[in-house]
Amino acid sequence: MTIDKEAHLLEHRLKTQVVHQGGFLQVRLDTVRLPHGGEATREYVVHPGAVVVIGLLDDGRVLLERQFRYPVGLVMTEFPAGKLDAGEQPLVCARRELLEETGYTAREWAYAGPLHLAIGYSTEVIHVFFARGLTAGERHLDADESLDVCSMTPEELFHGVQTGQVTDAKTLSCCLWLQNVQSGAWQLDWQVL
Repeated sequence: MTIDKEAHLLEHRLKTQVVHQGGFLQVRLDTVRLPHGGEATREYVVHPGAVVVIGLLDDGRVLLERQFRYPVGLVMTEFPAGKLDAGEQPLVCARRELLEETGYTAREWAYAGPLHLAIGYSTEVIHVFFARGLTAGERHLDADESLDVCSMTPEELFHGVQTGQVTDAKTLSCCLWLQNVQSGAWQLDWQVL
């Protein structure tokens, strides 16, 4: 007999209500049964998922973007990223987003893993990819996108993190991946595409 060691932590949905349905996000209000038997409500955002790409340039620099993020009212430095379209595979999305936003294509790709961005209030999972063998080309920005493509050495990026100039959560998490891959502590399974 297998005993679930986490059963004492689980909450079970009793009912769910869509509070807001937008074109991109949905907000839900669920009533849950708590592990001790009581009830509570949980408000959260349903997100379609996304990708982020750590682009490694041949000269050792990493590919980044600068764009205005309306909710925080700031121009942010971040790795290229974008949301999954319905039914889209993460690698397909990563290749599309890299090309659309930066104009670059990559010869080799490696999947690093999933990143749950805001576990307290969102279902969003971001799939982290590395790309190398980059070739510059023409960008294909969406009509509502305005961004600058830039690059930094990893040391410049890490300094931006340390000094609070780079504060985007997915980019901060990707810096951990970047440091460990560069040091050889973490290995990637590269695929030529």
